[in-house]
Amino acid sequence: MKKLSHRSADGTTDAKDMVSPDPDDADANAAQSTSYFDREKAELAEIKTKGGVQSNQIFKFKTGAIYVGQWKDNVRDGYGKQTWPDGATYEGDFKENFASGRGRFTHSDGDIYIGEWSQNMANNMGTYYHKGSTTYRGQWKGDLQEGLGAEAWVEGSHYEGTFHEGQKDGYGCYHWVDGSQYQGHWFENVIDGPGAYSASDGRCFRGQWKQSVINGIGRYTWPGGREYSGNYINDMKHGFGIFSWPDGRLYEGFWQQGKQWGQGRYTTKDGITKTATWVDGRRAQDEDE
Repeated sequence: MKKLSHRSADGTTDAKDMVSPDPDDADANAAQSTSYFDREKAELAEIKTKGGVQSNQIFKFKTGAIYVGQWKDNVRDGYGKQTWPDGATYEGDFKENFASGRGRFTHSDGDIYIGEWSQNMANNMGTYYHKGSTTYRGQWKGDLQEGLGAEAWVEGSHYEGTFHEGQKDGYGCYHWVDGSQYQGHWFENVIDGPGAYSASDGRCFRGQWKQSVINGIGRYTWPGGREYSGNYINDMKHGFGIFSWPDGRLYEGFWQQGKQWGQGRYTTKDGITKTATWVDGRRAQDEDE
């Protein structure tokens, strides 16, 4: 998620926001600033020096933004509301020209943030409502989700855990609509590290993940009693692993791309154990033949 007070109407960074400043066109520059609150920065500095403002009177900036609220020593200070030409609004506390304290920011596309502010940025606790998409409630730092929080999607899935620089990062729990869930580590918005996945149909995996796929050592169990403990690469059994069946059958050996491949020892349901070479999931040759 981009910094909430720095978004264009569609939630992306517009190309014009990347243009280098033109020192001869300060007002146009301000209107194109990536932060709504920076757009009137130059004029606010001028007002601080020259004055000419009154509390609770309509004041229109050169950028077209309108402010109605309290002023103190020619700076916005106290409660006020500022509206920008595209319909975005901030209503809440100001301190020495900065949004600071409690406030509500409504984007032109309907997204809303309600919570705490510091230096024109969301900080500490707040709630962000993505119109028709997600809701985030939790901690913020520098306009980004940072710390503990909960994110919920309109279709019913939800996540509770830690965030870093706007992304799921650290420990968290994700719940799918069908009842499946993952509890474990995340890195840059993807499942990564040790964790446990429980599917709605009873399947369960506990072990290591990389880029949201099973990768490393783990234990997978299925309804009915089948179980695999061993190594995975890219969601497939690969390396050494042990697979057991509820009727007593057992395979202990090597795997490749999800199939028994190489040397392995198998035990029948009658308790007879043999060592064999396997190819593509089939027993090719018993060692005692």
